[in-house]
Amino acid sequence: MHELAVTQSVLEIVLRHARQAGGARVSAIHLVVGQLSSIVDDSVAYYWESVARDTPAEGARLHFRRIPARFRCEACGREFPLQEETRDCPGCANGLVRLIAGDEFSVESIEVDADGVPPSGPAGG
Repeated sequence: MHELAVTQSVLEIVLRHARQAGGARVSAIHLVVGQLSSIVDDSVAYYWESVARDTPAEGARLHFRRIPARFRCEACGREFPLQEETRDCPGCANGLVRLIAGDEFSVESIEVDADGVPPSGPAGG
């Protein structure tokens, strides 16, 4: 159920920005999802169909960009990726580390069509 509330929030953000951009229809949404964010792409996509129904974002494609988890050691400053066996620093074995990437979840960008119809090539003959 966590993803339902998140998906509803994404829709609100997308519709607000689409209106500000003068867009009549949202065709695509690009989301950034951190490895440790607990967001499940398939669940968001599942809920998207129902929450976006009858809105300018109905039928919009969702694109997910995953950000791997990264930590910084507070003792030696080394940055390193999430390791399955431990979160201790691989350089100095210190356990005092800080998450610097991987918990994010945001709308990175949206694609809107100004009149609800994808733009066509230049007219002419």
